[in-house]
Amino acid sequence: MSQSTFIIAEAGVNHNGELRQAIKLVDIAKMAGADAVKFQTFKVQNLVTETAQQADYQKENTGKEQSQFELLQQLELSEIDHRMIFNYCQQEGIEFMSTPFDEESIEFLHRLGVSRWKIPSGELLSIPYLQQIGQFNQPTYLSTGMATLEEVSLAVETLFQAGLARENLTLLHANTAYPTPYEDVNLRAMLTLKEAFDLPVGLSDHSLGIEVPIAAVAMGAKVIEKHFTLDRGLPGPDHQASLELPELQQMVTSIRHIEQALGDGKKQPSPSEQANIAVARKRLVAKQPIAAGELLTEQNVTLKRSDQGFFADVWCEVLGKPAPKAFQAGEGIAW
Repeated sequence: MSQSTFIIAEAGVNHNGELRQAIKLVDIAKMAGADAVKFQTFKVQNLVTETAQQADYQKENTGKEQSQFELLQQLELSEIDHRMIFNYCQQEGIEFMSTPFDEESIEFLHRLGVSRWKIPSGELLSIPYLQQIGQFNQPTYLSTGMATLEEVSLAVETLFQAGLARENLTLLHANTAYPTPYEDVNLRAMLTLKEAFDLPVGLSDHSLGIEVPIAAVAMGAKVIEKHFTLDRGLPGPDHQASLELPELQQMVTSIRHIEQALGDGKKQPSPSEQANIAVARKRLVAKQPIAAGELLTEQNVTLKRSDQGFFADVWCEVLGKPAPKAFQAGEGIAW
């Protein structure tokens, strides 16, 4: 069986800055069967200037003319909120993750007890940030949205030089458009990353629906990250491109089915089809009465499904030989 895919239910900022909503998101991720629920940790004053503009998708989804600073102020969780969510995740048996967006947040998450790191696409070139996470030498997922292979290479080398072991790094193919048009997903680039760096790969998916992450698992993704929400109709920048509970459940279930379906790669009869060999494959059968010593030919031998007779793979070996005994019409030919 294929190795289990690590599924991250990305809550992100879909809690809208409310602890109660964040706790509900943990419940949904747990119900859906995800391995981890992931939030975003940032200090607004460390992340953006007061004049930085929103991304186009943020403007469109929030319907507000405001700066990134003003938007993110409404979405920031306090350190106390984080501790409560972290403890609740431990209680419920689902791993807490959070993407840090500044050095102070990295240190806070480290103190909190986070043991798995997600580096977002926007920090791929942030050398001090990468060095800070690399030194922990813990499982690390690096999103590669907006990046060239050369830029990914710089980030990978920076992490390794900071102390991250090769076995702790997974590269996530990503596209940072919310939602990502299907024609821009470019799943084959995930395989390009795998080949170029000889590292495990996965997908941080921002397309609509669940088809793309399922396809990614079939192509070899070891990690899947997907945004989800309590309700796509809620106000906020990411809700509209997120899954609701039934879709998240269906995605997780489908991925688990695909893992089983991938199998071990050996081409041989499966346990479930062994019994069909005897009834589905044709055998050598007498087309008409055949006397002992009579030559077996296409005129007196045919292939039919039967409970007697040699299987059809010996056809060429049997034809031309004398019958060792008499056969009735319809009788399986074997000796």
